[in-house]
Amino acid sequence: MDIKEKIKQIEEQIENTVKEIKSSRTAQEIKMKFLGKSGEISSLMKNMRDVPPEERPNMGKLLNALRQWTEERFDKLESGLKTIELAKRYADEKIDVTMPGQVAPDGAYHPTTLVTRELIDIFLGMGFEIFEGPEIENDYYNFTALNTPKDHPARDMQDTFYLAENLLLRTQTSSGQIRVMENKKPPIKILSPGKVYRSDDDATHSPMFSQLEMLVVDKGLTLCDLQGMLDEFVKKIFGREVKTRLRPSYFPFTEPSVEVDVSCFECGGKGCRLCKGTGWIELGGAGMVNRRVLAGCGIDPDEYTGFAFGLGIERIAMFKYGINNIKLLYEGDTRFLKQFKG
Repeated sequence: MDIKEKIKQIEEQIENTVKEIKSSRTAQEIKMKFLGKSGEISSLMKNMRDVPPEERPNMGKLLNALRQWTEERFDKLESGLKTIELAKRYADEKIDVTMPGQVAPDGAYHPTTLVTRELIDIFLGMGFEIFEGPEIENDYYNFTALNTPKDHPARDMQDTFYLAENLLLRTQTSSGQIRVMENKKPPIKILSPGKVYRSDDDATHSPMFSQLEMLVVDKGLTLCDLQGMLDEFVKKIFGREVKTRLRPSYFPFTEPSVEVDVSCFECGGKGCRLCKGTGWIELGGAGMVNRRVLAGCGIDPDEYTGFAFGLGIERIAMFKYGINNIKLLYEGDTRFLKQFKG
């Protein structure tokens, strides 16, 4: 085909095409179809080598004129479309400042957060300091330093999530006790709240839950000091009429070890559904820090003694707010959470 005829054909094709273009983006894409490196006009220019030498100057002028006309045609079209699109965007995004606003409802603290804050306030009032250890812990701090060596049967009590041979998600905040005792001389009085992880899942247990650990190390401490502090704690969290009792138990890092019960704050110890008719509710584990644990941290067990107490924060929240399934605390259901709005 003659180049002049091809130029005329391209001009007609462009005029017919621009009538169908509805957006600036489409205009830019079609423009490149004609003017891009592999476009139709660029291809014509590459074919100039086939034109006889005496005709090349004239053909070059025609092709340059075509390129310039095409650029101007599409630039004008694109500019007009962008003006229309911008006006439409302004209209769509226009805000009527006279309309009443949509007020977002106030949120509420999660029950676990409420209980955690209350517990921390109580122990801060008793002179405790807060220590938060790492959630990814090594085997030494989580087990070995707490008098739980590799072959100890107590490890079977805690189904552990291992990340590597000696790296795990901590099963207890007790690991923080070791970190503090290794780096601080007595007297020590710390509270360690945080998330812990165990392979356990039912209506009253979760693979992840919150725990609070309390540790006191000083000269002359006895089990009576532990119970005295627990008495004061439960009265502040559950009411002045609530009492505590200690039952013999076993934990590798305390000796003697005890389970801590509180008199049922629902029925006053008479027996009800909450306390399963016993009049008592199990609160957590406690005991005097094992001499081996103290010695392993560089603390002389002949000079110092200590006591520790641990509890599940979600357990306290379930008692305090009458929650019968621990999973409600993790589902994020706003219908449940809004009940705790103050």
